[in-house]
Amino acid sequence: MYPSMDQLAEMLPGILKQFGLKSVIGLGTGAIAYILTRFALNHPDMVEGLVLINVNPCAEGWMDWAATKISGWTHTLPDMVIFHLLGKDEIHNNQDLIHAYRQHVVNDMNQANLHLFINDYNSQRDLDMEQPVPETTVVTLQCPALLVVGDSSTAVDAVVECNAKLDPTKNTLLKMADCGGLSQVSQPARLAEAFKYFVQGMGYMPPARMTRLMRSCMASGSSVTSTDGTRSRSHTGEGTRSRSHTGEGARSRSHTADGSRNRSHTDTRIELTPNS
Repeated sequence: MYPSMDQLAEMLPGILKQFGLKSVIGLGTGAIAYILTRFALNHPDMVEGLVLINVNPCAEGWMDWAATKISGWTHTLPDMVIFHLLGKDEIHNNQDLIHAYRQHVVNDMNQANLHLFINDYNSQRDLDMEQPVPETTVVTLQCPALLVVGDSSTAVDAVVECNAKLDPTKNTLLKMADCGGLSQVSQPARLAEAFKYFVQGMGYMPPARMTRLMRSCMASGSSVTSTDGTRSRSHTGEGTRSRSHTGEGARSRSHTADGSRNRSHTDTRIELTPNS
């Protein structure tokens, strides 16, 4: 019998013990993100932080169950995996990626186990998390968490719902612009940079230079952050309106060493600030 999502989560303490690890920072996407979240809820002392991509904290509803059944009748197993992972734009516009994943699913995966794994994922229980309220005790993540989703991913609604169930002082939602269901494939550099600053904010890395991308992401006061340059900068302190009230106007900049070229190389400290 194939293990359930909950049983897979309960295997992790034994794995950590086998490798002599007392705690970890977990990173996972989709079903693995769910398993890591369940693990963190059951064993909060063993998880330092989580980076969750396309996490869905909810059990499948009746409509979802019916859609899955119909999809199983009308689509092959590789197609079901592709439709789950990728957004519509990616499916229609990136045939090379579709072909590569179809070959990966067909040639590199045990089809019987994959079928059982998908059934278990579709049968997952609701995580039953709630956003903490002062002077109350609720079930939620105790560790810092970075939720990541592409703005055209099919998982956007689920990730936003998960974000609403977490402590806003410990949680950050990063919504990546121009990105579908596989942010780790389509925009690995941006994801790696976000992970770097997340770990740095936890105190595990020394301060590093902040790039233009992360300045636009982290300076935003919104919990839902886009990494698209134009839209992100409109929410930062680097907009036209803000600059008009500083001493760095066009005339001043032309006579100082703080011009646009030099500012892009300024050594800036950054901490990953949880959303409030």
